[in-house]
Amino acid sequence: MIKAKSVTTLPPLLGPKMNVHCFLPTISLVSFPPKTSHSFFNEATTHKSPPLPKRVNSDAGSLGPTKPCCFCGRRHLLIEAAAALGTTTLFPIQSSKANISNSDYPVMVNKFHPPRPDWYEEFYASVMNSAMESYEAEVATYKSQIFGDLKGKVLKILEVGIGTGPNLRFYASDSDVQVVGIDPNPKMEKYARSSAASAGLPPTNFEFIQAVGEAVPLGDASVDAVVGTLVLCSVNDVDMTLKEVMRVLRPGGQYMFVEHVAAKDGTFLKFIQRVLDPLQQAIADGCHLSRETGNNISRAGFSSVELNMAFLSNATFINPHAYGIAYNSANHSAFIVFLLLHSVVRACVRGVRVPLFHFTLLNYLCPLIPNHTSIDPSSQLLLKRSVSLTLLSHRFSCSK
Repeated sequence: MIKAKSVTTLPPLLGPKMNVHCFLPTISLVSFPPKTSHSFFNEATTHKSPPLPKRVNSDAGSLGPTKPCCFCGRRHLLIEAAAALGTTTLFPIQSSKANISNSDYPVMVNKFHPPRPDWYEEFYASVMNSAMESYEAEVATYKSQIFGDLKGKVLKILEVGIGTGPNLRFYASDSDVQVVGIDPNPKMEKYARSSAASAGLPPTNFEFIQAVGEAVPLGDASVDAVVGTLVLCSVNDVDMTLKEVMRVLRPGGQYMFVEHVAAKDGTFLKFIQRVLDPLQQAIADGCHLSRETGNNISRAGFSSVELNMAFLSNATFINPHAYGIAYNSANHSAFIVFLLLHSVVRACVRGVRVPLFHFTLLNYLCPLIPNHTSIDPSSQLLLKRSVSLTLLSHRFSCSK
């Protein structure tokens, strides 16, 4: 049994009405919302996984009295740097390299998913809608774990390869959620809309687009989360699809996945998968049995990936399953670099003694980060180290 690492999520951040002056050292009193408990990622990876443990993030520092500092050039330099980072470089957004116009998307669909006969697409959609009940019942445990954090939040979610919409009931029950589902098979739309209605999603909040994962018809940094289950086994280009996922995710966004992957080399199951792979591709709309999809996700460039493995009794040769969450938090690096630089400056420049930032970083970061984001564990570690350096440098400067 392979154990999963725990994922730490932060509570909803401070509201957008708070301005950038919260960065300045002249602040002496700030009010924050109460802490709440947050679910951590499941530790089990077998099909009999226990319920998720609940923990409380209690690492926040307290705000103490501040001392006025001099209005010298050094202080203004720090203030200007904070304002510049907060307003311009905190979240740099990389533009799309594809530069695909709206008229090109049908061409991309035909390129990566050649047209099938109409009867085949209708038959395949019908089979997927009626023959997956036992599988969905068993995999529901894992889907609940990774999709549970999306409930109750105002989000725009993209589901790649939405199919008949079996995942919608896990995250689309709130009226404030906007869902865009893409699938190359247009016959899936009626089933997906029915699933959306059953989940409680208003019809105006759901959009179905015939498209492929290699060319997502959405703008850069346009969604809060991307969902994909049993889709990377069938796309034409796995790495290109993952690049599109990263492109459309906003800073702090999450990619949540459940995929069947190849068995270990040298096992009888891997041998069977290789033998049956051509047949599987022919009858299951291009599905591959022997793809190392977990490796593709791990090296795609996400800032952090929580990857777990599980075997499903109802999946026969379609085992094992990789499931988890990948984080798109690379744009927090500018903020972390500023904290590190600030710690060094405070340690070296005598007279700059105000404990800037350290009282709210661990729980709230800053109001400029969009609400409902989660900071990946790697960024949290860097933040904690930055806070420690800030506190130490403050004590050092105050002792002079």
